[in-house]
Amino acid sequence: MPPAPVPPPLPWPIPKFNLRIEDLDHQGVDIFLAAVQPKVALREAVIASHKWLYTQDTAPMKVEQILLVLRPMDGVAHTFGSETHKEIHFSLDHIVNSSKRVYDEIMGVLVHEVVHCYQYDAHGTCPGGLIEGIADYVRLHEDLAPPHWRPKGGDTWDAGYDHTAYFLDWIEKRYGDGTIRELNESMKDAKYHRRVFKELTGRPVRKLWKKYCQVLEEKEVSSAVALVIQKDET
Repeated sequence: MPPAPVPPPLPWPIPKFNLRIEDLDHQGVDIFLAAVQPKVALREAVIASHKWLYTQDTAPMKVEQILLVLRPMDGVAHTFGSETHKEIHFSLDHIVNSSKRVYDEIMGVLVHEVVHCYQYDAHGTCPGGLIEGIADYVRLHEDLAPPHWRPKGGDTWDAGYDHTAYFLDWIEKRYGDGTIRELNESMKDAKYHRRVFKELTGRPVRKLWKKYCQVLEEKEVSSAVALVIQKDET
């Protein structure tokens, strides 16, 4: 009998996955396991992280294992660990509270947390708002944004999460595919400085934010005018 064919190599490095459930009687466990296959879900989250933040030549290779812990706790999720071993703690209570859109919420949270396993943080000097914004930027690009997310302006660009994610998305669209990938890569070996935005786009981040807010205001005005015209025509 001829030997079995060797499967083609995976395009991205996939670590070992482990799962720990701390309360099997919790309603969230059944909801989670009915919605996703843990190994498949984690693998898809790893692929998403690499797809939007790396190339096959720059993909980080140090993460050997990701442990997903499902347990009752406040909040949504958090990630910690060493360079090689990461832990994601995911709230079973949040899973229960998200039962109406459970698949998208589980995958959205896993994508966000897995990004934290791989993204660069400028040796601990990157602002927390940018760290969280990059994680939600990947979630946004995977079409896993919750229905309440909206682009918003305001006084600061680095409030984090979806607030910063939409700003980063605007930068990516305005200055070209791969801009946020380069932003992440710039924080691999160097400490963070806001001038990285000017190096990538030609504009300082405060001017980028001002322009972004201006674009949002113009869209709001255009939408309001279109609504008035529509009402006049009916």
